[in-house]
Amino acid sequence: MKSALKIITVFCLTLLVSCGGKEEKKKEKISYPTKEPIEQTTAPKDEVVLASKKVDLVNKGVGPITSVDLSNPVDQKMVERGQGVFKQMCTACHRENKKFIGPAPAGILNRRSPEWIMNMILNPEQMVKEDPLAKELLAEFNGSPMVNQNLSEEDARAVLEYFRTLEE
Repeated sequence: MKSALKIITVFCLTLLVSCGGKEEKKKEKISYPTKEPIEQTTAPKDEVVLASKKVDLVNKGVGPITSVDLSNPVDQKMVERGQGVFKQMCTACHRENKKFIGPAPAGILNRRSPEWIMNMILNPEQMVKEDPLAKELLAEFNGSPMVNQNLSEEDARAVLEYFRTLEE
């Protein structure tokens, strides 16, 4: 029995030494010094204003119209005639109050001179070749040029009078 007790004691000591003496090595985390986050500051981009939203009441455009008088109150007969011409000749590309193939005419007199508008109606080919604003509009509307409808000056003036009644 003494020998069994010795064997058990030796076995327990061996077990104790083999299990208790180990130290678990911790994995060392390698840390690198981090750089301070670099705050990227960029100069604010100049706000791009679409040609259809630009205001230019001085430019008269290129064409036969050099002066238009809008001081009189709106002529309702001319408005009716202009509305009819607009609906017949212009609605393939223009909607009164929203962008379509071409810009909406609502509020156009707040952004363009009456002469510019009439010259654009009467002389669109030369306007897109020579007038900077008309060139920008052509680019904004995907290169879709305004078709010359060969309106008379009286019809173009009636359309302008109709535009006076359209609100944005």
